[in-house]
Amino acid sequence: MMQTRLVVAFIGMFIGMMEACPAQKPLRSGPPQAAAPPGGNTAAADKAPAGGYTIAANKAPRGQNTTAADKAPAGENTAMADRVNKTEAQWRAELTPEQYHVLREKGTEPAFSGALWNEHRRGRYLCAGCGQELFRSSDKFDSGTGWPSFTRPAAAAALSTLLDTSHGMVRTEVVCSRCGGHLGHVFPDGPPPTGLRYCINSVSLRFEPQ
Repeated sequence: MMQTRLVVAFIGMFIGMMEACPAQKPLRSGPPQAAAPPGGNTAAADKAPAGGYTIAANKAPRGQNTTAADKAPAGENTAMADRVNKTEAQWRAELTPEQYHVLREKGTEPAFSGALWNEHRRGRYLCAGCGQELFRSSDKFDSGTGWPSFTRPAAAAALSTLLDTSHGMVRTEVVCSRCGGHLGHVFPDGPPPTGLRYCINSVSLRFEPQ
């Protein structure tokens, strides 16, 4: 009887303890999930960096389209500022027949016939049409061709080049950048340091000794 009373008393105490404790909510596994923002499809936009579509523009170098202009040698186009433009009648009146034939009609003087192919004095070679400095004696060499030959012009801006397909050949024509007068041709068979040979008509040039 004593044991039965003890068991009944223990069960009563257990039931009392259960009733005194408030019920607990079940635990949720994993981290709490935030409520979806209004317009749930904006999550991707929220993750995109502010101004996302300007990134490429921001990374582009400043003045990107001016690269070619920046790389052009200083003064390369300055010769056009004082370009000489004359009528054919004016050129005929100012030039000798030989000069007009070569400078304005793109003719060629016979080899070893010009006055300057064997010129060895120090000086400058100017355009016979407009007086622009074209070559210097320090760049002149004996090519054995019978025409004055130079490794480079006095300045890059002094000359212009054109494609010449006349006489069944493909050559690079050289003209004065100021007046457009024909001077000769340039070939890739010259001596160092440029490896170029500017083959020029004597009649296209005016020598100025120094």
